[in-house]
Amino acid sequence: MAHHDAAVASPRGRTPEEKKVLAGTLVGTTIEWYDFFIYAQAAAFVLAPLFFAPVSQENPGLAQVITWATLGISFLFRPLGAIVAGHLGDKHGRKLVLVLTLVGMGGATALIGLLPTYAVIGIWAPIILMLLRIVQGFSAGGEWGGAALMSVEHAPRNKRSAFGSYPQIGVPIGMLLATVFMWALTSSMSQEAFLAWGWRIPFLSSVVLIVVGYLIRKAVDESPVFKEMQLRKKESAAPLGVLLKSHKKNVILAALIFCANNAAGYLVIAFFASYGANVLGMSRESTLVATFIGGLGWLAFTMFGGYIGDKIGKIRTFQIGYGIIILWAIPMWFLMDTASLPLFALAIVILTVGLGPSYGPQSALYAEMFPAHVRYSGVSIGYALGSIIGGAFAPMIAQLLLNETGQGWTIGVYIAALAIVSFVAVSMVPRSVEGSDLHVEEVHEQYLAEHPEDAAIVRQADQAHGGR
Repeated sequence: MAHHDAAVASPRGRTPEEKKVLAGTLVGTTIEWYDFFIYAQAAAFVLAPLFFAPVSQENPGLAQVITWATLGISFLFRPLGAIVAGHLGDKHGRKLVLVLTLVGMGGATALIGLLPTYAVIGIWAPIILMLLRIVQGFSAGGEWGGAALMSVEHAPRNKRSAFGSYPQIGVPIGMLLATVFMWALTSSMSQEAFLAWGWRIPFLSSVVLIVVGYLIRKAVDESPVFKEMQLRKKESAAPLGVLLKSHKKNVILAALIFCANNAAGYLVIAFFASYGANVLGMSRESTLVATFIGGLGWLAFTMFGGYIGDKIGKIRTFQIGYGIIILWAIPMWFLMDTASLPLFALAIVILTVGLGPSYGPQSALYAEMFPAHVRYSGVSIGYALGSIIGGAFAPMIAQLLLNETGQGWTIGVYIAALAIVSFVAVSMVPRSVEGSDLHVEEVHEQYLAEHPEDAAIVRQADQAHGGR
């Protein structure tokens, strides 16, 4: 069977099958993160007084901390979602899982848009809100690992980082969609109207994304190559005990490599807008414009990070990115504190110069860190754990630091410390893993020997590739 991993790229364009696979990975992460970011930006502006009214009236700072905590709680359930999604995918097929994750994620988001506030149903409002956040996290659990492996294992050896950047750029694209939507609403209605009902519109719009995402995913799923990539994910899943027994070090390293990027990213996504509006007195529209500009920078530098990861090495690219974050994490607050929109936006853009290189090559580096028989479990669990110790509670920790000290630069100390941890972790990955054979062929043949019923998928994929 002709696998792209086995050969260095030839000077040709991407095949239709490759384009379909890359589109499928991009669509899933974009929709997933749009739903997350809509919640994050609503948490920055309106959820505290609406769902935690008694606390908000007596202690607004504490109410904001609690609201940020609801943002993080969903991450705690992502590993469980990954385990369940993997089991269902193996037993009933990935198409069912793709539909369930889309409906679960988007449905929970839409229900938040219909949820009565504290003024209507009292304590049940925050309880149901947190339950819906848990559903979101559970549904998103199995998404990233599969998307990462599809893009990287399908790539030519010397383009793994570039291909692997596709599931990564779904994050800033989802952020841009959420930010544009939120900006359009806040600039077209009064603050009273937005607080009364306007905030619900972005959540309800998720129903449209469910339909669009399902149609695109359905088209991609018809590709024989896509089916083969789903098969590979089944091949590379492993029980948690097996993974931790033999590959615990790499799981820990994967988590620590991601934690600083995820934490700094969540400041860009939500906290900076809240800081500009609630602390510096900037208009919501201005802070959302700055967030949008930052999102563009994040998109551009993530694609650039994926590109240079193939040129100078993924580990070195990560080190450059984290070096920039370490140097900029504290000074950027003094630029923001001017409350000038151009300088506020510039501070965020410079941060994304570091975020991109420490995010773009992630899919490819993670795939190379784990052998094929545990790869799906390894990348998924490493990513989920990194999300928990990184971005899950980063806005809450930032708010606690701000409440305690009143100084934004102390948050920069926290981010710089995390970036140092991630810098050390990625430096501990042996450079010998870069460009290594992903050994997909051997595991693939072994799997087919044990599961001859899947041979038809392989024949379809061989025909799509033009045979051996």
